[in-house]
Amino acid sequence: MSLAQNVEFMRQFSKLSGFNGLGAYGRSASAVPSPLVEIGQFGTNPGALRMFSFVPEHLQRAPALVVVLHGCGQTAAGYDLGAGWSTLAKRYGFALLMPEQQASNNGNTCFNWFDPGDTTRGRGEAASIRQMIARMVVEHKIDSRRIYVTGLSAGGAMASAMLATYPDVFAGGAVIAGLPYGIASNVREALNGMMQSASRPARELGDLVRKASKHKGPWPKLSVWHGSADRTVNPANANEIVKQWLDVHGLPSAPMSTADVDGYPRDVWWNEEGETVVESYTITDMAHGTPLGLAGGSDESYGAAGAFMIEAGISSSYHIANFFGLTERVSQPNEVVKPDTKSVARPAPKPAAPVVPSAATASLQSPELAATLWPRTTLIRHAKPPRTPKRNNIDVGAVITRALTAAGLMK
Repeated sequence: MSLAQNVEFMRQFSKLSGFNGLGAYGRSASAVPSPLVEIGQFGTNPGALRMFSFVPEHLQRAPALVVVLHGCGQTAAGYDLGAGWSTLAKRYGFALLMPEQQASNNGNTCFNWFDPGDTTRGRGEAASIRQMIARMVVEHKIDSRRIYVTGLSAGGAMASAMLATYPDVFAGGAVIAGLPYGIASNVREALNGMMQSASRPARELGDLVRKASKHKGPWPKLSVWHGSADRTVNPANANEIVKQWLDVHGLPSAPMSTADVDGYPRDVWWNEEGETVVESYTITDMAHGTPLGLAGGSDESYGAAGAFMIEAGISSSYHIANFFGLTERVSQPNEVVKPDTKSVARPAPKPAAPVVPSAATASLQSPELAATLWPRTTLIRHAKPPRTPKRNNIDVGAVITRALTAAGLMK
């Protein structure tokens, strides 16, 4: 691409994304007190990212880790303030990792989700995030079967990249106003994907994920969120993301269930064991941003409204954490926990897949980690399920309950 084309791209890109008007949730958020702590050393850091984390005083036993990726123009602290992830982490006892882009890598502080040098396994920004995860696993005894990733916009597209390039690391992910993995390899293709979102065959999209690593499954589950009035990232991208991961999971294109949640349609697909593995929320008439549910002061109210943090009557952060199976309250010392009727009403999350330790599990680590960072770390790959599920082991009652709940016929 010529210099003139790059200049024109950046001019249009800034207009599209409104990166100059982020207020307290963009670059100025550095002045806002934050519970996040910066960690300086976590490996070779080939993507030159900054690492921030939040670990609550009271962690669950074998705690989970959620990796949260901010949008363009934002900071880790700013996005945490807006989306409320550290508040969720404190309430439910999981650890939080929030990588942060630097202006030296991208002038709008977008994660470079379209650059193969940053979205290939073992390279660039993707490798830096993987190294951050390795440090968190070792330092805080994270359960390697309970690692998740989510992000907004460019952060959502980068979450797609992390799920595709490291499917052996993540149990699940959530993409908010993002894009499918592998549809762009330069800035012009990225802009076209944002504006037009050309429809691609499901098999082609699925192959982009399958070719990103040597992993053969099981695959991470996925939650997709998008506003129907988004003028920055075409809402059709949500359909393409869903299509991509349905193909990876070998699931049909038609939703197995559709129901309203907090007034918005949610499509659901589950696997043969009855576990929801793909879900998609369409936030009607919402523009580009992360949906918040602040009105009413319910237990699902997290974050604070601001630029690209939009009050919509539904808390995406809470519902994503619930989709990950993280919303069981942690008891504090000398505290009597009142029953959470919202949590009780939901079916209990299905236990994580069993883990079979083997010598091959060391392949979870990138070459940089093996050479420079955690030589004694052994992270465990999800065990591969049998090709033919044993029907006599399926809890039929639980499957029926999940189906009725997803259809809105049971609370």
